Amino acid sequence: MKILAVNWQDLTNPQAGGAEVHLEEILRRLVSHGHEITLLCSGYPGARREEIIKGVKIIRRGRRFNFNLVAPGHLRRLARTSPFDILIEDINKIPFYTPLYMKLPTLVVVPHLFSTTVFREINFLLGTYIYLAEKPLVAVYRGRKFNVISESTAFDIAQRGIPREDISVVHCGIDKGTFAYDATIPKYARPTILYLGRIKKYKSIDHLLLAYKKVQEFISEADLIIVGSGDYTEPLKKLARKLGLGDKVQFKGFVSSKDKVEYLRRSHVAVYPSLKEGWGLTNIEANACGTAVVAADVPGLRDSVDNGRTGFLYRYGDIEDLAAKLKTVLMDATLRTSMEKNARQWAARFDWDTAADEFEKILLNTAGNRP
Repeated sequence: MKILAVNWQDLTNPQAGGAEVHLEEILRRLVSHGHEITLLCSGYPGARREEIIKGVKIIRRGRRFNFNLVAPGHLRRLARTSPFDILIEDINKIPFYTPLYMKLPTLVVVPHLFSTTVFREINFLLGTYIYLAEKPLVAVYRGRKFNVISESTAFDIAQRGIPREDISVVHCGIDKGTFAYDATIPKYARPTILYLGRIKKYKSIDHLLLAYKKVQEFISEADLIIVGSGDYTEPLKKLARKLGLGDKVQFKGFVSSKDKVEYLRRSHVAVYPSLKEGWGLTNIEANACGTAVVAADVPGLRDSVDNGRTGFLYRYGDIEDLAAKLKTVLMDATLRTSMEKNARQWAARFDWDTAADEFEKILLNTAGNRP
């Protein structure tokens, strides 16, 4: 098939995140299956307007701030000049509303919708813009097929009015060549808590700092390592100093893939305290490296944790509950060892080849049923 895909960014974009990893891991495998793929996305300073990366033709137009405005014209132009069989629209920010101007059969990919979560991250004016932009989704996309990455997102979309039979679920995979257990690598000598991911306000890393303060009362030698970069780093450092943790919390910033895996392997527990996610890929990556996780019991994250076996879920925003779960994992070596074994088995279920195969079947079926 000839496949046209549209996403806000591609993986080379400095702002790329999990949504880009998900889409392009699948697209690259579809290329290896013999499909021809063109991805339209926004540009960024220093980016080429067009290039081919691992078989996917990438066309960059506009910028992050205006891509939803310029994308419709470029999509129509591409559809006129090439006989595409299907369109993949990835909605991970503002929808492109392609049913209003594209006649191609369409598979709508949704990592997760923001809803009111957006107000935790950006100012009220821009948040209102994004919030209202999601409102017409059901009316505009009714009759299209949806593919999501978790049961939580499937439930969310169905609650909004999309028929459940029009929603398929394909879980994310992981790079098993990178994220893997190594029995020769020991855990850190000191009990170590790890956060690894983007440093954004809605990730609620401040909750982890507050919980870590309580953990210190029982396990004074425990360390907290925060790995990643983002615009909420300075407020977190300020909070750490206010809590008297300035010299105890290690902010590592952006690290290489090799270092990322080492942190995941050597830490005793990885924490994901976010308000809402599409899935929780870091939970699975930590599990694959042999590390238990503690995550907020919220949409997306609850799908990526086998509660009580690969780690614990805690009530979002409940600092006492988070601290208690962390203390249990750190202090109960027998439980932790059991969780680490279960975690490796759980993570083995998720791989990109399987995800791509399942996605391809849905794509072929969708292409054969024009709206």
